[in-house]
Formats: sequence, structure tokens, C-alpha cells
Amino acid sequence: MLAGVNKYRHAFLVGLQSSLVYRWNFAVRGFFSLFQLVLVFILWGAAYAGSARIGGFDFSQTVTYFTTILVLNFFVGAFNEDYQISEEIRNGLINQFLLKPINYFLYRLSIFSSARVVSGALVLLPLALVLPLLHHHLVWPHEAWRFVLAVPALLLSALVQFTIAYCFGLLTFWFLEIQGFVILSMAVESVLGGQIFPLDLMPAGLFHVAQYLPFYYQMYFPAAILTGRIGLVATERGLGLELAWAAILLGLAQLLWTRGLRRHTAVGG
Repeated sequence: MLAGVNKYRHAFLVGLQSSLVYRWNFAVRGFFSLFQLVLVFILWGAAYAGSARIGGFDFSQTVTYFTTILVLNFFVGAFNEDYQISEEIRNGLINQFLLKPINYFLYRLSIFSSARVVSGALVLLPLALVLPLLHHHLVWPHEAWRFVLAVPALLLSALVQFTIAYCFGLLTFWFLEIQGFVILSMAVESVLGGQIFPLDLMPAGLFHVAQYLPFYYQMYFPAAILTGRIGLVATERGLGLELAWAAILLGLAQLLWTRGLRRHTAVGG
């Protein structure tokens, strides 16, 4: 068992070194992401000009929400894992994993985790620069349970996002180009993941439906816990649904891998 753990620990360290080589890419992306906060101030500032509260939340709470979304995206968001997996399948690099006692999913998950450590750490640098300008707008709730339950919510969120990207990458077994699928997925995730607007501003019926979709748990759910947009009962219920989606997606990933390998072997032969 220890030997198995060491394999993926080594993969994590290799991924960490690789991410550090491209650390400036992550840093630049972090600095450019600050423009999102500028847009938040402009657009939502205009929206709040005519009303002190929207959907039961004031301007500071909305700024806190989008700041949290921005940071969480660098810590748990899947950036280009689907394209990396697609490239390894198309170029035949995946064959090396078929000849070794390595679980490809765990290998890619290790690489994903190492990249998120680097990108998450680097986004804190530009955030620290603007914190003096933001601090009087940032208001987080003080209930201790939020920070406790946010940990499993974030871990499951990262797993859900990675597994979705992993599944899209595996579609390369059937399609030579997956860009269309990925772009469509990103558009849906941006809306139903709460990255464009807080989902609780949706009509009650649509918001209720969104809670049963995996996109809800990619960004909105952990951000809503940390920023006080949902209560304890909703959080406990959400953790159960998030865990269920993680299990469903893992099952789907295994199915696509098994079926894809059959097709890959047939083509290779």
C-alpha cells in the first residue's frame, strides 16, 4: 500500500515542479483576474445604486462573494486538465500508463492537485496588493461551523470539477476534437456554477433545480458556505448531494475509461 501511495506522491511532486516552472503563467493569470473584481465594482455598484439590498444581500456581501469565487477558482478549479488528457490520448502518450501499474485517474488527480497548490498560492499575491482597497467591503460570517464544513465542501468541489474535466478529456477516445464540448461545458458552468451571478438571485424554482445539478457544487456551494448565503441545514443537505454527485461522476469516469480503452485497443491493433 505504501508503494502505491509513493507513486502518486512522486507524481504530485513532479507536477509541483512542473507548475513552478510555469509559475509566471499562474501569477499573470491571477493579476488579470483582478479585473473581474473591477467589473464587480462597476456592474454591481450600478445595480446597488437604486437599492441598498438585492436578494437580501448588500453590496459588501456581494463583493465578498465574488472575491471568494475568484480565490476558490484558483484553489479548486479545473483549468485545462481536459485538454491535457485529450492530448495524451491523441498523441499516444497514454499508452505508457497502460503498461505500468499506475491508475491513470489518480495520476492525473495528483497532477491536478499540485497545480492547484501553486495557482492557489500565487493568486494570493495580487489579492494581497488590493486587500487594503477591499478590506472595508469584505464581510464574512463568524460561525465556526462554516469554516469546518467548508473543508469537505471544497475537497469535494475540486473532485467534482476534476472528474468532469477528466470525463471530457476521455471523450477523445470517440472524438478527435473535444473543444466544442469543453466550451459548452464552460458556458454552463459559468452560469449554473455561480461565477456570473449568485445563484440565489435566480427565480426560486430554477434555483431549486440548480441545487440538484453538479455545477452548483463546483463553485457556488463552497462560496455560499463561506459567505453566509446558505444556512446549516442547507449546507448539510448540500454536502450529501455533493458527495452523491462525486460518486456518480467517478462511476461515469470509470465507465468512459473502460469503454474508451476497448476502442483505443481496437484502433491501435
